[in-house]
Amino acid sequence: VWERIRTLKRQGTTILLTTHYMDEAAQLCDRVIIMDAGRIVAEGTPVELVATHVGAEVVEVYLGGLGAGEAAAGARLAAGPWRSERVGEVLYLYLRDGEAAAHPFTAPAGLDFTRRHATLEDVFLTLTGHALRD
Repeated sequence: VWERIRTLKRQGTTILLTTHYMDEAAQLCDRVIIMDAGRIVAEGTPVELVATHVGAEVVEVYLGGLGAGEAAAGARLAAGPWRSERVGEVLYLYLRDGEAAAHPFTAPAGLDFTRRHATLEDVFLTLTGHALRD
């Protein structure tokens, strides 16, 4: 199906694709509309949406089972020069291009983390919330 959509796209055919898979939307769509509860919350190219709403990189800091010292370190990270969001036991740090270069991230001792490129999935979750709703 993806290959057929790519072929039609190359031929100049306009396609309206609805999907819950942000990776699919990022790969197949020139423009994306993100909806929440029947309302449009964002619109643009996948690259524009990521740059505008999330930034260049995401650091996921895992806070589960922390002692007082690690919890304090997590709180200091949240107050850094980046936008942050805590969801359950994970602290998300959203680093824009300049922030990533000007403030290289290093996790305090005892904290596990993952650093990765921001994606359209991050945009969707940032705009609509990380928690599943009925």
